[in-house]
Amino acid sequence: MSAQWIDDKLESSARVQNSMKIEREDHKLEKRLCREVGRAIVDFNMIEEGDKVMVCVSGGKDSYAMLDILLKLQKRAPIKFELIAVNLDQKQPGFPEHVLPEYLAKVGVPFHIENQDTYSIVTRVIPEGKTLCSLCSRLRRGILYRVAGELGCTKIALGHHRDDMLQTFFLNMFFAAKLKGMPPKLVSDDGKNIVIRPMAYVTEKDLTRWAQVQNFPIIPCTLCGSQENLQRKQVGNMLREWDKKHPGRLENMFAALQNIVPSHLMDSQRHDFKNIKTTGVADADGDKGFDAEEFKEPKLPGHAVIGITPMTSG
Repeated sequence: MSAQWIDDKLESSARVQNSMKIEREDHKLEKRLCREVGRAIVDFNMIEEGDKVMVCVSGGKDSYAMLDILLKLQKRAPIKFELIAVNLDQKQPGFPEHVLPEYLAKVGVPFHIENQDTYSIVTRVIPEGKTLCSLCSRLRRGILYRVAGELGCTKIALGHHRDDMLQTFFLNMFFAAKLKGMPPKLVSDDGKNIVIRPMAYVTEKDLTRWAQVQNFPIIPCTLCGSQENLQRKQVGNMLREWDKKHPGRLENMFAALQNIVPSHLMDSQRHDFKNIKTTGVADADGDKGFDAEEFKEPKLPGHAVIGITPMTSG
């Protein structure tokens, strides 16, 4: 028995063990994604019995992951609902129009490709060097609302995740002077559609990893992706830096979006400050103006997998 043979065997064993470890981690990630998407669907009653959900697929990692997880949940859910993937081909130069149809046919989901040359409109109307996102988004939104009606869809699913929702909150606060975020479920501005964000609880880090695991055929958005000075990117960089330096901070901020105390803000439309009267009854949420502020250290989120929360109808 030679030393080389022993070395080869040890190296082979290490490779097998490493491969098994990666496989276990990938499986844990899949279960976590299914659990978080399922939890959001249940918490906000996003999908109901008989729904036909239009899954908006752009070719980016987020929408690929959303479709992938919804297809998995569709097979296990206690309710029946349809999925149809929809892509808006905006006729950007060099857009590989074959990629999405081939992928969607491969995974076996019904799909519709809507061809609309919004690229020419946006580049003609917006001066060179200015941000294209606002007009592009409005045009895309109107088209998708129309397509949802034509296809008989009852819900429109968008691929925004937890980090997108935090970014939107800070963008509104910094640049629009509003405490306003990106809700997990809403009625569209045309009043005719219900928009849902099934990945409201999912982190971008998990989606990035899942895209690598699944080897999604990513299509970069060359229309706006090259605009490096977008305000959203600046806020995204700020949040990533906070996450790196202060683990748990993003989790606390996201939890705060679900724990609003209007009486301790300053919006008189949301709380009747003018007519406040004493009640003589102790209130745990009352003002403690003379108390020192006490803030607990954030508890880091665990990574235990607890299974998929079942979806219920109604």
